[in-house]
Amino acid sequence: MSEKAKDYAGAKLGMWLFLFTEIVLFGGLFLLYAGYLHRYRADFHQAARDLNTLLGGLNTVILLTSSLCVALAVTALERGRQGQCLLSLALTVALGLGFLVNKFFEWSAKFSHGLYPGSAHLHQLPPGQEVFFGLYFAMTGLHGVHVLVGAGLLSTVTLMVRRGRVRQEDFVILENAGLYWHVVDLIWIFLFPLFYLIT
Repeated sequence: MSEKAKDYAGAKLGMWLFLFTEIVLFGGLFLLYAGYLHRYRADFHQAARDLNTLLGGLNTVILLTSSLCVALAVTALERGRQGQCLLSLALTVALGLGFLVNKFFEWSAKFSHGLYPGSAHLHQLPPGQEVFFGLYFAMTGLHGVHVLVGAGLLSTVTLMVRRGRVRQEDFVILENAGLYWHVVDLIWIFLFPLFYLIT
């Protein structure tokens, strides 16, 4: 096995191990959510009505489309199509930023209605609704940080592709960045129904 092949395998393994820790982190939060849902089902259902399902659904479409774009970017570079790869990466980053803009407006609406951690209005709600919004801000906020990190990572990889540091013969960095982005999108696929579609 060549040195490059060993490095490639090591880089892939390292990325999968890192992604496993991310899944464990969010998995723990999902278990916490499930425990509180069992205790406060009616309160969770009532609190979910204050969320904007349309914006949540739009963000789901945005992230699914961004996952497609990053997959197309990897495939394009693998086939030596640098221009197509760069376009797909630019679209991925733009969609990620669009997700964050939508989330900003959604959070702003909650803040304007006094629904934010530590607010007097939130303390006046039933305990289950207070827990719901606490989990909502914690989990979607943490996810938002991951989207921001992913967008920054993909922007950096875009520059590397443009400069020829990531190319058809050696694209493991792009592939690993794409894997990270897919996991971030996958986490949202779980967050969306848990908070917006709860019945």
